[in-house]
Amino acid sequence: MIDGKTSSQEASEKFEDLGFAKLDTDRKERTGFAEVVFCQGKDDSFLTKIFSTLFEHNGEVLGTRATEAQAELLKKTFPDLTYDKVSRIIRIEKSQKEQIGKIAVCCAGTADISVAEEAAQTAEFFGSRVQRFFDVGVSGIHRLLSCIDKINEANCVVAVAGMEGALASVLGGLVSVPIIAVPTSVGYGASFNGLSALLTMLNSCSNGISVVNIDNGYGAGYLATQINRLAVNGSTKGK
Repeated sequence: MIDGKTSSQEASEKFEDLGFAKLDTDRKERTGFAEVVFCQGKDDSFLTKIFSTLFEHNGEVLGTRATEAQAELLKKTFPDLTYDKVSRIIRIEKSQKEQIGKIAVCCAGTADISVAEEAAQTAEFFGSRVQRFFDVGVSGIHRLLSCIDKINEANCVVAVAGMEGALASVLGGLVSVPIIAVPTSVGYGASFNGLSALLTMLNSCSNGISVVNIDNGYGAGYLATQINRLAVNGSTKGK
């Protein structure tokens, strides 16, 4: 540090340059969350090297949007790796991880579960306790009302919905905690691959709703964990 500024040498020590990727090995210290791997489209050799390097630094790795073939590739190096076909999440994690607080992950329909699971498993990986409420869409509002008391026990609610995306608005009028709305690309032609749900959520008249990108379960799980950590111990950097 020179005159309050980070020198180029100090900056270079905070990431590992693999040539094809510069891994942010200091991210957990700065933000409380280690770098996560977006697996989709990555070359096999790049993916293996990235996972190996992050595991060396953090002792665990989370990968999103992974294929089954990518999971089988990584299992050759990491036999304890787990892969979930529904969420497309790869997890190599420390055993006996403590889970704190509570996040409610709700999805409107069964077709939305893949995105909801991405959110739920991301939050669990980062140490949050998650309770799932699936198929509670507004076309059968009694299904949602039957579990609203349990949803209200959470520190944060993730609302995942396609079609017209009304679930987040309904929850916004029923719960007292922040809601993270996740529009999905589920729906017929006029849903425009999730755009209609996104616009519904952005234009909601309910209060306390934030919105992430279409199908971005990972982003919702990350943000929900930040809120959950604040509720439990006043810090986004965990316990």
